[in-house]
Amino acid sequence: MTAGRPAPTQDEVLAYFDTLSNWGRWGDDDELGTLNHITDDVRLAAARAVRHGRSVSCAWEVAAPEDMERSTTTCPRAADMPGAETMPAPGFRRDRRWGFSSERLGLTFHGNTVTHVDSPCHIFWDGALYNGRPHSSVDPATGSAWAAVTAAANGIVTRGVLLDVARVRDVPWLEPGQGVYPEDLEEAERRQGVRVRSGDAVLLRTGRGRLRHEAGRDGGHEQAGWHASCLPWLRERQVALIGADTPQEVQPSGYDDVLMPVHAVGLVAMGLWLLDNCDLEACASTAVELGQWDFHLAVAPVRLAGASGSPVNPIATF
Repeated sequence: MTAGRPAPTQDEVLAYFDTLSNWGRWGDDDELGTLNHITDDVRLAAARAVRHGRSVSCAWEVAAPEDMERSTTTCPRAADMPGAETMPAPGFRRDRRWGFSSERLGLTFHGNTVTHVDSPCHIFWDGALYNGRPHSSVDPATGSAWAAVTAAANGIVTRGVLLDVARVRDVPWLEPGQGVYPEDLEEAERRQGVRVRSGDAVLLRTGRGRLRHEAGRDGGHEQAGWHASCLPWLRERQVALIGADTPQEVQPSGYDDVLMPVHAVGLVAMGLWLLDNCDLEACASTAVELGQWDFHLAVAPVRLAGASGSPVNPIATF
């Protein structure tokens, strides 16, 4: 741990489910959780963060066959398509120049590789979802009737702040198993000349993207990331969304009875939306080049009915 207060005990982390809870804060029927911090004024302020007009992606390319099942159909000429002779549109029967390609994709986006957003229904704790709904709200056939990704159908548009802890620690990347603490976040703010404020999305760079790009590996099951002690800090700052270049929390977490405290406390108690597995290398190099660590961030989840998240391509515009 960095110099500062001791890490919370397991009992203290388990108490976060009560002390950091947002259940009922925005009403008993609220499904947005911390996205409620993104007000119209916050979006207007995010637009003012665009000072150079430079946009970069914060996502990894989804590759086949590593990340998805893919089949592609190609038809060089529509007239040769099976069944074209019986189609009602006469163009299909005679067009010898027009062709097409089409894909069928199968994707499991939760995990450690694909850039995706987690909505609150992704995690249960003691059989409950965010805002006290029972786990039975998630049906095996139809998905979740509560706090699914479609709650963010209008998109997540806010000011993003990159906190480059690898750069602050003067290392190419944090080693797997190294945690990031509130002291690290505040030191990054100080060095970068930026302060996280209500409604922001905070993106944490541990350098895992550089590790993946340069070394062709990502640390396996162990990873750097947010320590559970950051959760009170994030609630105090009224952060709307957090992202990282890892699947969020440090692993191992150090807590036997809550293996993924950022996911469990964040999603279930706080309603804190998560942006997993970002590639923040282009964002970080652009921030250094421009001397600007805040930006307009746009995240547009696919409107997948009942889904607990969505693959996304977050766009940072400086």
